[in-house]
Amino acid sequence: MDTLKKIISEDIGGKIENIGINEDWTITLEMFPEVNIHLTFTYFGDEFGDGVTAEFKCFFSGDRVYLIPGEDSITYVDIIFNFMERMIQNREPFEQSYDKKSDLMQKVLIQRTEPFSLLKDSDVNDLAIFLGAIVWKTADKWQIIKEVFPGISIELTYDTQEKLNITYTGEALSKKVGSYHMEFLGIFLINHILRYITLKNLDKELELPDICYIMFSRYYTKMKNWNHNLR
Repeated sequence: MDTLKKIISEDIGGKIENIGINEDWTITLEMFPEVNIHLTFTYFGDEFGDGVTAEFKCFFSGDRVYLIPGEDSITYVDIIFNFMERMIQNREPFEQSYDKKSDLMQKVLIQRTEPFSLLKDSDVNDLAIFLGAIVWKTADKWQIIKEVFPGISIELTYDTQEKLNITYTGEALSKKVGSYHMEFLGIFLINHILRYITLKNLDKELELPDICYIMFSRYYTKMKNWNHNLR
């Protein structure tokens, strides 16, 4: 248990607690501000005779958790489990191509660039709070740095040539998180920025790019009567 606590606090940046649902313990992580994930562990022995002695369950909390699509949050959970397993087994990630962009990432950067043009200087502080990130704006560039795990960060840049780029930093990066999973974390960050841009401009007489309306959970798109599968 001491090893797990060390991994959760020092490597993943979460905490072990009890959230009061008769679990043995819970790992709580913040995906974004007001978007929390709780991984609960309960040991009950082989009381049903099926060889299953314990279980993990996943719960979510926070005022903005309803904005996040299930595929984003569940993939994030899968990344966390993979991270914990490797750290316990002392295995390094297999994929370490951090300086290369997969076809998926290249497509994501192209598809999601247009809404960034709607960011204004006045958005710097609000966007930083929404993302739990460092955000600054110069004359020709937006820069966003989000620490996804202790000492491991994603850096996004958007320039006046309407080019969106992503890089990953951290001394322990190659020992903790593979490039495949870092790309997904980068996509989650970009998606959340598009949610901010969409919410910021909903009350304005402005037609947003189509990509903005599919960044949200099915619950939210139904509430807004948006076409969830818009392409």
